[in-house]
Amino acid sequence: MSEVAQICSDLIRFDTTNPGSGERPAAEYVAGLLSGAGIEPVVFESAPHRTSVVARIPGDSPEALLIHGHLDVVPAEPADWRIHPFSGEIAGGCVWGRGAVDMKGTLAMTLALVLDWAQRGVRPGRDLVLAFLADEESTGEYGARYAVTRHRELFDGCTEAISESGGYSVQARDARIYPVAVGERGTAWMRLTARGVAGHGSRPPVHNAVAELCHAVSRIASHRWPVRLTPAVAALIDALEEILGERIDRDRLEEEADRIGRAGTLFKAQIRNSANPTMLEAGYKVNVVPGSAVAHVDGRFLPGLREEFLETIDRLLGPGVTREFVNLEDAPSAPLEAPFFDRLCAALRSEDPAARPVPYVMSGGTDAKSFADIGIAGYGFAPLMLTPDLDYYGMFHGVDERVPVEGLEFGVRVLDRLLAGAAPAR
Repeated sequence: MSEVAQICSDLIRFDTTNPGSGERPAAEYVAGLLSGAGIEPVVFESAPHRTSVVARIPGDSPEALLIHGHLDVVPAEPADWRIHPFSGEIAGGCVWGRGAVDMKGTLAMTLALVLDWAQRGVRPGRDLVLAFLADEESTGEYGARYAVTRHRELFDGCTEAISESGGYSVQARDARIYPVAVGERGTAWMRLTARGVAGHGSRPPVHNAVAELCHAVSRIASHRWPVRLTPAVAALIDALEEILGERIDRDRLEEEADRIGRAGTLFKAQIRNSANPTMLEAGYKVNVVPGSAVAHVDGRFLPGLREEFLETIDRLLGPGVTREFVNLEDAPSAPLEAPFFDRLCAALRSEDPAARPVPYVMSGGTDAKSFADIGIAGYGFAPLMLTPDLDYYGMFHGVDERVPVEGLEFGVRVLDRLLAGAAPAR
C-alpha cells in the first residue's frame, strides 16, 4: 500500500465529526508524523479537544507559502453507506470514508510529501507553513480564526496559501479540466426573528409572529437573484468556450450550465448571490400563538457584492423581522493574472499533459477567509485526478465518499513539482 493511501486511511479512522468529540486524536497523529520526520510541530487548543497543528519547513527564502487544511468532518450516518464511513477501508482502488475528499485525502498528500522529502533531504525554495486545523466545518472559531488571532506569528512571511476545493479533474467530453480556485463566495449565516402578540390560538390574530416570519422567509426563498458575472467567473467561461470549442450564451447561463454537463457545475452556483432558509423555530403548543418566531438562512454573496446582498435581504425581510449574523465573512479573492497562479497550472500540466487548468470561484467557503483577513492570498489547489465516473460534488458531504489511490498519488507528485525547490512568486 502506498504511504499516502495509508495516511489517508489512518486519518479517516479518527472520528473527527463536527460537532463531536474534537480533533485531538487526529492532531496528535499528525504531530507524531511531523516529529518523526524532524519537523517541529506547534500544537495548540482553542478549547478542550479542539486541536490544531502548525509547522514550518525552512526553505531558501523566508517568503513563505501556507498549506492549510482541516481535520474535522461533517457527520455521517453509517446505515446510509456501503462501507462504514470511519473504517478508512481501501477497496476497489479507493480509500473510503468521511473526509476522503473533504479533506483528509489532501492532508495525507501533504504529509506523504514532507515525509518523502525528509528521507531524500529535499529543501523547498521558500519556507512552507503547514496548518492542520480544527473547526472548518463550522465557523472556524475554534480553528483558523483562533489561529490567526492568537498565533498570528506562526504565519509570518506567508504571502499565498493553497488549500481545498480546486485542482481536481473534471471530465467534460474529451477534455480533462482542472479548476484552480481564485476566490469564493462570502458567507452570511443569519438568524431572523419576528415578534408578535402571544395569545390563544382560537382568537382572531393580532400580530402573529409565525405568519410574519413565514411571509419573510417565503419572499427570500422565492427571490430571483440577478446574474452578476464577476471577472474570475467570466474568465472561466471564456476558458471553457475555448476548451469545448463552442459558444456559451451569457444571457442564459443557468440553461447553458445544464447543457454542457459537468463543466457547467463550475459556474452554475457562482453567477448569483443566494439565500436558502434552513431552520425554523416557533411555538410550543398548537393552541398557543407564540410571541416570537425564529428562522435561519444560509446566505452567500459573490466577491464585491456584500452590500448589494444585505440591502436586498433587508428589503425582503420587511419592517417586522430583524436579522442578526451567526457568521459573516467577506468573499476573498486572489490574483488570477499572477506568476503563482501560472505555477499552479504548470504543476498540473507537468503530471498530466492533457490537463486544461481554468480559474474558478467556489460557491461555498473555506478557511481561506480567515487567512485573507491577515493578507494571505488563498488559492483552491488540492490536486487530484479522478476517474470520470466519480461525482466529486456529490461526495462533498454526501454518502459513500471515497478517493482513488492513484488520484492521491498523482496529487503528491503535483505538489512535489510545485513545492520542491520552487522559488517565491515574483
